[in-house]
Amino acid sequence: MNKFLSYLAVALFVLASFATKAQIQDPVKWTYEYKKISDTEGELLFKATIESGWHLYSQYNPPSKDGLGGARPLIFTIKKNSNFELVGKVVEPTYKKEYNDIWESDEYFFNNSAVFKQKIKLKTAGYFTITGKVDGQSCKDMCVDVGGSFKIDINIENKEKASVDTTGSIAVPSGKTVDTVAIVKPTTAPDEIYFDRMQKDSGDYSGLETSCGNVEPDKLNLDSLWSIFFLAFGAGLLALLMPCLFPLIPLNVSFFTKHSPTRAKGIFNAIVYGFSIIFIFVVPGYIVTKIFGSDALNALSTSAFFNWLFFVVFILFAISFFGAFEITLPSRFVNKVDKQSDRGGLVGIFFMAFTLVLVSFSCTGPLLGTLMVEAVYKGGDLALVIGLLGFGIGLALPFMLLAIFPSWLSTLPKSGGWLNTVKVTFGFIELALAMKFISNIDLAYHWDFLKRELFISIWVAIFGAMALYLFGKIRTAKESAVDGIGTFRMIFALTTLSFTIYLSTGLFGGPLNLLAGYIPPAYYNERNTEQAHCPPGYNCFNDLDAGMNYAKQQGKPVMIDFTGFNCANCRQMEDNVFAKPEIKKLITEEYVLISLYCDDKESLPASQVYTSSFSNEEITTVGGKWSDLQKKTYNKNAQPLYVLVDNEGKLLNTPRAFNLDIAAYKKFLDEGICRYQLRNSK
Repeated sequence: MNKFLSYLAVALFVLASFATKAQIQDPVKWTYEYKKISDTEGELLFKATIESGWHLYSQYNPPSKDGLGGARPLIFTIKKNSNFELVGKVVEPTYKKEYNDIWESDEYFFNNSAVFKQKIKLKTAGYFTITGKVDGQSCKDMCVDVGGSFKIDINIENKEKASVDTTGSIAVPSGKTVDTVAIVKPTTAPDEIYFDRMQKDSGDYSGLETSCGNVEPDKLNLDSLWSIFFLAFGAGLLALLMPCLFPLIPLNVSFFTKHSPTRAKGIFNAIVYGFSIIFIFVVPGYIVTKIFGSDALNALSTSAFFNWLFFVVFILFAISFFGAFEITLPSRFVNKVDKQSDRGGLVGIFFMAFTLVLVSFSCTGPLLGTLMVEAVYKGGDLALVIGLLGFGIGLALPFMLLAIFPSWLSTLPKSGGWLNTVKVTFGFIELALAMKFISNIDLAYHWDFLKRELFISIWVAIFGAMALYLFGKIRTAKESAVDGIGTFRMIFALTTLSFTIYLSTGLFGGPLNLLAGYIPPAYYNERNTEQAHCPPGYNCFNDLDAGMNYAKQQGKPVMIDFTGFNCANCRQMEDNVFAKPEIKKLITEEYVLISLYCDDKESLPASQVYTSSFSNEEITTVGGKWSDLQKKTYNKNAQPLYVLVDNEGKLLNTPRAFNLDIAAYKKFLDEGICRYQLRNSK
């Protein structure tokens, strides 16, 4: 059994590294344009840029001699609508011709680049969209499918440039007169029209129409806080299994049971001891949040400097857990605190608890650091305090319970090598979490080096190594060979192996919804060279002016999605709420979606830098601009925040935050549509 599992783990590693090297090929890059011929005629241009050595096959590529092989010919599918009609067929450039010995037939193909043209006749003026699909095949040493859906937005009436990226994210800058519509990365235009006209959230919605349903005030998301509490509580319990803490449990419990005049007094002292531990963890965290505030914590969570710092610290934590060195506080400080524990009464008990916290820092420090960073990312100051409270309770509760029921001590396992196994296992987890901080920087600053496939491959390697370690196939320098694997270790080894296999599916397009917010989003992959910062499967704007202009032309209300590249709750909403068919149908058909990334570190042009009237701070980044808009208009600084407005910027109902209730979110969208229709009917 053990040999089979080890072979399976090794095979998985080989497969993962193979997949990393053989990432999905995308040898043909497409751009789509509209070129004006006259006031009533134009051309759709399909431009293919072909990697060196690859062939893109013609629309007229013949089948093989036996009809069973050969590269598939190129097919252009253009969806018709009442705004235009096709004139003739797609015209292609002169192809190259070569005889293929394998298929025993000629091949018609293009190298380097090719432009295909489809003439159209315009039937209407105004703003409309042409959609369709390009489907073909490209070959070199292997053959891959190329092409995909396209979307071209055309404004005949005012000749403004409309640009989209390869997944349909649209931008319409103002003040430009052009005759082509090209696929480009969305630009950041000054928000002169709507930025200062957005209706402020006063908390009073009595003026909104009420026949569409009840407008409920935005509530604190207790579910998220509870999840943070229980995560922290579990971390506190796990901390007890570390080598520097577990042996102290019987010693501390015995002190209270044997050195107290009565059993009741011993229980009371143990409870005081436990609450002292909780106090020591929570109060410093509370003081930090009061001094620096949630804005500072949010800025810290998206800062390149601090994310690099967290990366280095977590790497050091991992190396420490692997046994290279111990992270300890200065012995002089620890000894001074320990002397205070000799004082009698409640003060002495408090300093006993303080000494425990300090002595165990080499084990609890990395866990607590991980917890604090995670809480900051998920919910700022309140989440941090809740997390510290959960960790303190998780660590203190066993001491109190064992003092009340000392007979339970006999059921605890003996100290031994298993404690080091727990510690090394945490080392692998810390190593994986360190990669998250590099990913945060890569996303927020648009460095584009740690794409989804590479990140997943690294995690596959880390957790694959962790599985091999738990199976006893690899070990740290200070460990001896494993003679046998116990039941619990085998369970954790199999669980880790299963998780590694689950991760590997992401290399082949698997959604990995369970890891939303921890791995790069689905759109951030090697195939998508023109980044569309939109929820998976959605078209959206990343610019407020552009989105509001488009909504006005289409006569639709707007959904403003205040989000973030490093927002775990945002990814959970997208994967668990936005992905639902009933929600997707409402948003895509009834609203214009504008996704504004509040942690986008792209610099604003010098002409757009300004001083916020809300915070008096200089706003120099794209994300800073959207964060400033959110705070000064809706008095909230956490993401996600979903705001429904009409195309003049006026609120339709109460903005909503993170909430995974599908029915409630659908009601929220339905209310917005109803109120928009009522408002426009007046």
